[in-house]
Amino acid sequence: MLEGKAYVKDTDMPLKMQVHAMDSASQALDLYDVVECTTIAAYIKKEFDSVYGGGWQCVVGTNFSSFFTHSKGSFIYFSLETLNFLIFKGAAY
Repeated sequence: MLEGKAYVKDTDMPLKMQVHAMDSASQALDLYDVVECTTIAAYIKKEFDSVYGGGWQCVVGTNFSSFFTHSKGSFIYFSLETLNFLIFKGAAY
Protein backbone atom coordinates (compact mmCIF):
# COMPACT_ATOMS: atom_id res chain seq x y z
CA MET A 1 0.00 0.00 0.00
CA LEU A 2 1.03 3.55 -0.61
CA GLU A 3 2.64 5.43 2.22
CA GLY A 4 0.93 8.73 1.34
CA LYS A 5 -1.73 10.10 3.64
CA ALA A 6 -5.19 10.82 2.30
CA TYR A 7 -6.70 14.21 3.05
CA VAL A 8 -10.49 14.29 3.36
CA LYS A 9 -11.85 17.53 1.91
CA ASP A 10 -15.56 16.85 2.49
CA THR A 11 -17.73 13.87 3.43
CA ASP A 12 -20.95 12.70 4.98
CA MET A 13 -19.96 9.00 4.97
CA PRO A 14 -19.70 6.95 8.15
CA LEU A 15 -16.07 6.65 9.30
CA LYS A 16 -15.79 2.94 8.43
CA MET A 17 -16.92 3.64 4.85
CA GLN A 18 -14.48 6.58 4.60
CA VAL A 19 -11.60 4.30 5.55
CA HIS A 20 -12.79 1.75 2.97
CA ALA A 21 -12.87 4.48 0.29
CA MET A 22 -9.31 5.60 1.04
CA ASP A 23 -8.04 2.01 1.29
CA SER A 24 -9.66 1.20 -2.06
CA ALA A 25 -8.01 4.24 -3.64
CA SER A 26 -4.65 3.24 -2.22
CA GLN A 27 -5.06 -0.33 -3.53
CA ALA A 28 -5.99 0.99 -6.98
CA LEU A 29 -2.89 3.20 -7.02
CA ASP A 30 -0.77 0.17 -6.13
CA LEU A 31 -2.25 -1.72 -9.10
CA TYR A 32 -2.42 1.01 -11.76
CA ASP A 33 -0.31 3.91 -12.95
CA VAL A 34 -1.42 7.33 -11.68
CA VAL A 35 -2.29 8.44 -15.25
CA GLU A 36 -4.90 5.65 -15.57
CA CYS A 37 -7.62 7.68 -13.84
CA THR A 38 -10.53 5.93 -15.60
CA THR A 39 -9.20 2.49 -14.64
CA ILE A 40 -8.64 3.61 -11.04
CA ALA A 41 -12.18 5.02 -10.86
CA ALA A 42 -13.63 1.79 -12.30
CA TYR A 43 -11.73 -0.28 -9.72
CA ILE A 44 -13.13 1.79 -6.83
CA LYS A 45 -16.67 1.86 -8.25
CA LYS A 46 -16.72 -1.93 -8.67
CA GLU A 47 -15.42 -2.38 -5.13
CA PHE A 48 -18.15 -0.15 -3.67
CA ASP A 49 -20.86 -1.74 -5.85
CA SER A 50 -19.86 -5.19 -4.62
CA VAL A 51 -19.73 -4.26 -0.93
CA TYR A 52 -22.53 -1.66 -0.62
CA GLY A 53 -24.82 -2.49 -3.57
CA GLY A 54 -25.04 -0.90 -7.01
CA GLY A 55 -25.37 2.73 -7.98
CA TRP A 56 -21.97 4.09 -6.91
CA GLN A 57 -20.12 6.70 -8.94
CA CYS A 58 -16.43 7.53 -8.81
CA VAL A 59 -14.48 10.39 -10.35
CA VAL A 60 -10.67 10.46 -10.21
CA GLY A 61 -8.33 13.14 -11.53
CA THR A 62 -6.24 16.19 -10.85
CA ASN A 63 -8.70 18.83 -12.03
CA PHE A 64 -12.45 18.42 -12.36
CA SER A 65 -15.70 20.07 -11.40
CA SER A 66 -18.91 18.38 -10.36
CA PHE A 67 -22.52 19.04 -9.48
CA PHE A 68 -24.67 16.13 -8.34
CA THR A 69 -27.27 14.82 -5.92
CA HIS A 70 -26.24 11.92 -3.70
CA SER A 71 -27.84 9.57 -1.22
CA LYS A 72 -27.38 10.71 2.37
CA GLY A 73 -24.30 9.18 4.00
CA SER A 74 -22.66 8.16 0.73
CA PHE A 75 -20.38 11.06 -0.27
CA ILE A 76 -16.64 11.56 0.11
CA TYR A 77 -14.17 13.87 -1.60
CA PHE A 78 -10.51 13.37 -0.74
CA SER A 79 -7.00 13.61 -2.14
CA LEU A 80 -4.30 10.96 -2.12
CA GLU A 81 -0.90 11.42 -3.68
CA THR A 82 -1.45 13.75 -6.67
CA LEU A 83 -5.07 12.74 -7.36
CA ASN A 84 -8.49 13.81 -6.12
CA PHE A 85 -11.23 11.23 -5.54
CA LEU A 86 -14.97 11.81 -5.53
CA ILE A 87 -17.13 8.83 -4.57
CA PHE A 88 -20.89 8.91 -4.04
CA LYS A 89 -24.03 6.89 -4.50
CA GLY A 90 -26.58 8.52 -6.78
CA ALA A 91 -29.83 9.62 -5.17
CA ALA A 92 -33.00 7.74 -6.09
CA TYR A 93 -35.90 9.86 -7.26
